Amino acid sequence: MQRPLVKWLITIGVGLSIYLLPRPSVVPPEAWTLLAVFTSTIVGSIVQPMPGSAIVLLGVVALALFRAVPIEKALSGYADKYVWLVLAAFFISRAMIKTGLGHRIALIFIRLIGRKTLGLGYALVFTDLILASFIPSTGARSGGIILPIARSVTETYDSRPEDGTQARLGTFLMTMLYQCEVILCATFLTGQASNVIIRNLTAQNSGIDLNYSVWFISAIVPSLLSLVAIPLMIYRFFPPEVKETPNAVTFAHDELAKLGLLSKSEKVLLYVFVSVVLLWITSVWHGIDSTVIALAGIGTLLVAGVLAWRDLIDESHAWEVFIWYGGLVMMAGELGRTDLPTIFAGTVAEAAGGASWPVALAILALVFFYAHYAFASITAHVMAMFVPFLLVTTALGAPAGLSVLVLAYFANLSAGLTHYGTTPAPIYFGLGYVSQRRWWTVGFIAAAINIVIWSVVGPLWWKALGWW
Repeated sequence: MQRPLVKWLITIGVGLSIYLLPRPSVVPPEAWTLLAVFTSTIVGSIVQPMPGSAIVLLGVVALALFRAVPIEKALSGYADKYVWLVLAAFFISRAMIKTGLGHRIALIFIRLIGRKTLGLGYALVFTDLILASFIPSTGARSGGIILPIARSVTETYDSRPEDGTQARLGTFLMTMLYQCEVILCATFLTGQASNVIIRNLTAQNSGIDLNYSVWFISAIVPSLLSLVAIPLMIYRFFPPEVKETPNAVTFAHDELAKLGLLSKSEKVLLYVFVSVVLLWITSVWHGIDSTVIALAGIGTLLVAGVLAWRDLIDESHAWEVFIWYGGLVMMAGELGRTDLPTIFAGTVAEAAGGASWPVALAILALVFFYAHYAFASITAHVMAMFVPFLLVTTALGAPAGLSVLVLAYFANLSAGLTHYGTTPAPIYFGLGYVSQRRWWTVGFIAAAINIVIWSVVGPLWWKALGWW
């Protein structure tokens, strides 16, 4: 039997199994059909008999075909403003790569602090931090900007997996970059694409608005601690053979000389980047919607000629994300309007008995975190587990603000566990610098450190901010 057929049988079989289960009498048939299609869509996104965006599109069609929702409602997710926010951010990432501004920023950091191996790693992490503030495409950041530079530098030190010299520099650098990438995913609303889904789900189920500034302010203290602790842990227990990297500074200096002065396109993009981020951060004062700001930035880049219309059309990954994101937003919203999540939360809360809310929250948060071993994307993890776990923790008495922040950040940080945890993971792992055993070992240790920081320092910081 061919593997795609097996994957299709798993995808469809799970949906049929859900549909045929005994259902509570209070749940209407349409809601149960919605649950079956939604579950099947999530499973299909994990096992992938075909690309995830195609699976979601089939799920949208199935909902209308089986009359779980009207076709107008099935397509409503593509009118969601946050879906367009993500699309616009992907287009900005296209401009960053096209103009070479991201490449230039990375080289500047390497020239400044790249003389030692740890400094070289931080130079690339700082670049990623700047880019994560407005580019949700982890693939674009890692695959298009960070990774090519990192690979070029490792090769200047003759560190290649092909000849067994990866431990010289490449193993350390690739490990550090990915583990820090996961932290940066948690630092910004734009850190990765499904953070906006988390914002949507949070608003629908708790009334809390995790806007750009709230997300960033809440994350910045534990994020900075993690960005210090994780690289130091990797450097201490999994050190590179090369500790000094003066060649990296020379490489950066030569590359910057080749680039010359900022081009007109880079200047325009830099202006748009700074303006968009500042407007996002200050939205609480001026009241302009974040999606309007992002689309205005894209319009500016089009008018200035930094981006051509063909650039937007050819950005296939952005349109793929648009398809799966719009469909999943609709499904999650419709499912949240049924009684199913409430029934689930009530059942689990009843089973928890008399456990105090701090104990219940700690146990459920750990289950939520380590469940990512079963997921190949943050999005699938969030769509399958975020709402039920949020409803259960709040039903057990945990403050909604605390539950939301713990689950939101854990959804991102848990992607560091495996070599398939989120989009950049297979990109880094596929280069061959890091063995699977090393990857999982570092991921497990880093996860423990992140859990301590974000579940101890995080709540104290959020309490000081008055979020709970």
